Amino acid sequence: MLSYRHSYHAGNHADVLKHVVLTLCIEALKEKDKPFLYLDTHSGAGRYLLQSEHAEKTGEYLSGVNLIWQQPNTPDLLNTYISILKRYNPYQTLKYYPGSPLIAKQLLREQDKLNLTELHPTDYPLLRQEFNKDKRAKVLREDGFIQLKSKLPPVTRRGIILIDPSYEIKNDYYKIPSALFEAYKRFATGIYLIWYPVVSRTTTQRMIDDIIKLGIKRISQFELALKPDNNQKGMTASGMIVINPPWKLHEQMQTIMPWLKQILDTEKTGSFTVKQLVSE
Repeated sequence: MLSYRHSYHAGNHADVLKHVVLTLCIEALKEKDKPFLYLDTHSGAGRYLLQSEHAEKTGEYLSGVNLIWQQPNTPDLLNTYISILKRYNPYQTLKYYPGSPLIAKQLLREQDKLNLTELHPTDYPLLRQEFNKDKRAKVLREDGFIQLKSKLPPVTRRGIILIDPSYEIKNDYYKIPSALFEAYKRFATGIYLIWYPVVSRTTTQRMIDDIIKLGIKRISQFELALKPDNNQKGMTASGMIVINPPWKLHEQMQTIMPWLKQILDTEKTGSFTVKQLVSE
């Protein structure tokens, strides 16, 4: 389904969590000089104007990145994330939110590569324009799940794969475990980041259980809930499943998650999870 536009949701609490984890994982891979691939299966437009009609209609960024932006002091572990926000908002006013591709664009080195895919007919040209002069990047209008077969393993045998569909189609919950299994068979040493929303806890947990059953080792979960699970419409929580997490990531998130909850959970009805789902 091509009706979904991330511009309605850019900079919300789910984006904050997703992009904090992403920046930490990219920085960890950069600790070695050897190049790596960043593969993004559902890239979106890349950059989002927070004063656009879409963003203003939902106002989700106001209870997400805007709360982080207003903090005079943030944990040192968020310095990379904050620095990228400042690059796109140099005049102290929060105007733009960089999506995952632009975060990777800022952090990857000259020797690293980006493989970005987006199907939406409006978002794809915007994404391509963001990278039209970046020789490191390939921007394709293709099914991101297919890229998990065709682009893996990377030549360098190092990489981060971000899988974050809209989940507007419930089939996405069932696609991810099988697509992940095919990708892992080809590239077992990659870092896989799977973002998920919690709209129906039953549906989300079924997907997570199916991932656990794949027999893959070293799987972590980081989830931030702003509301308790309920049967009402809307996302109450979101999380990141990380396969092959960098060795420091669990400890880093144990520090970050309480702070994120304190700042973003303004109604004090939420919770957070930092968990190892599958060990070595």
